[in-house]
Amino acid sequence: MSSALLDIHLTDDDADTALRADVRAGLTAYPKQLPPKWFYDALGSELFERITELPEYYPTRTERALLERSVDEIAVASGADTLVELGSGSSVKTRLLLDAFTRAGTLRRYVPQDVSESALRLAMDALAGEYPDLTLHGVVGDFTKHLDRLPRGDHRMVAFLGGTIGNLLPDERAAFLTQLRSVLQPGEQLLLGTGLVIDEKVLVPAYDDAAGVTAEFNRNVLRVLNRELGADFDVDAFAHRALWDRRNEWIEMRLRAERAMTVRVADLDLTVEFAAGEEMRTEISAKFRPGGVRAMLATTGFSRTRSWTDPDGRFALTLAAAV
Repeated sequence: MSSALLDIHLTDDDADTALRADVRAGLTAYPKQLPPKWFYDALGSELFERITELPEYYPTRTERALLERSVDEIAVASGADTLVELGSGSSVKTRLLLDAFTRAGTLRRYVPQDVSESALRLAMDALAGEYPDLTLHGVVGDFTKHLDRLPRGDHRMVAFLGGTIGNLLPDERAAFLTQLRSVLQPGEQLLLGTGLVIDEKVLVPAYDDAAGVTAEFNRNVLRVLNRELGADFDVDAFAHRALWDRRNEWIEMRLRAERAMTVRVADLDLTVEFAAGEEMRTEISAKFRPGGVRAMLATTGFSRTRSWTDPDGRFALTLAAAV
C-alpha cells in the first residue's frame, strides 16, 4: 500500500476570514465584483460538473481529449519523479497523468493540492488503492498563497490545468507564475493548460448555455453569501451575463440587478445599494494566443519546452522549465 501524508495550511476559519475580506472589498468597490472561488460550495460544484457536460461547453472535453493524445509524450519529455497538481479535485485528468508517468517509469510521488480537505482526503483514499507503489503527499492550501508550502523535490512537474490561469487578472497571473518559479529548482517544470482565442460565436455560448445551467452557477455565489454571511440577496432578481471583451481577450461573467435594491450583509454589518441594471463582475476567463503564453512564461522565469494543441486550435498544453 502507498504511503500518504496530508499537510493542512488552510482551515475553515481561514476560508471564513478570506470570504469576509473578499466580499467586503468586492461589494464596496466600483464597479462591484466577487472572486469566482466562492461559486464552489456543494451546489456550485455540482452545477459546474453539469456545465462540463453541456454541448456548448467545449473547454473540459477539449482539454481532456488533448491530454489523452499527448500525455505519454508529456511524461517522457518531462521525466519528473514528482507530479504536483494544483487545484487537483478528483478528476479524470489526474489518472491520465498518473498512468502516463507510471508507464514512463519515473514517477515516485504525487502531490495533490486543493482548498478542500474533505475532497483531498477522498481523492487520496481512492488513489492509494489504485497506485499502491506511489507516495501520496496532499497539501490543503490556496495556490495563490501557499506555493511555498509544497513539499520540495529535485525533479518536480507542477500541473496547472483546466485553463484556471485564465481566471486570474494579468497582474495576478504574473504574481502567481513568479511565486511558482521562486519555489522551483532550475529545470523543474510546469505543465500549463490554457484556453485559446477562438471564434466569438463558439466562445460566448460556452459561458451562456441555452439550458441556463451557467446562469444558475453564476447566481449561486449569491446563495453562498446569503448562507455564510447572513446576506439577503434576492437571487432571482439578478440576470446572468457573459460578454467577450475583445481588448483584454477574456470572457467576463456578470450578474445584472434587474431592479434597484438594497442588500444587507448582516455578518459584515454592511448595506449595499444596487441600481437597476447595475452589473457586478463574478469571473473572467482569459483566452490566450501561443505567442502570449510563451511571453507570459518567459517574463516569469520559464522557458517553453514543448506545446500541444487540439486539432481545432481551442486549447493548449505547454510544458515549460524553470530557468
